[in-house]
Order: sequence, then structure tokens, then C-alpha cells
Amino acid sequence: MKSLERRYAVTLPGPIGGHAPPAVIVVHATERLGPGGGPVWENADGDFRVEITGEVATVLAAPLGSPRHPCLHAVPLPDRAVPLPDRAAPLR
Repeated sequence: MKSLERRYAVTLPGPIGGHAPPAVIVVHATERLGPGGGPVWENADGDFRVEITGEVATVLAAPLGSPRHPCLHAVPLPDRAVPLPDRAAPLR
């Protein structure tokens, strides 16, 4: 059996004056709520967390050394099917 995973792409701008392309981080929903009452979204490593309202991602936590921007652009990605964990008890 499969479930749909909701995801967003959050864009981090490159360094000022660096002419580097922006970085894009994919985040997925967690069961936590942010300070604004919306769901908290995090990357696969769990070290980048945002609360998304509309297309605005408010940064809650970011890896040390990453650029600090309070608000970033978020774009919804197509839902992805993921397998559900097998919760059936083994037969004896």
C-alpha cells in the first residue's frame, strides 16, 4: 500500500555579488506545527525546517553556515507515492 507525500521546493538565494545560482532544497511535511500554527516542513536530513504559508517559507532552523534569510520562496511539487510501513503483526 502507498501514501502520497506532499513536498515543496524552497529556493535559497546565492551569495550577494557571487553570481552563483540559487540552491533549491526539497522539504516534506512533518507532524509538528510552527509558531504561526502552520505545518513544519523539513529536508531529508532534518536540519533545515520552515513553516510555509502560501508561497512564503519562514525559516525556523537552518544548518550552521548557510545563508540566513528570514523568508524564502516555496513552490509546491507534485505529490510522490511512498510505501506505507507494514504494520501487520506477524502470523504465529
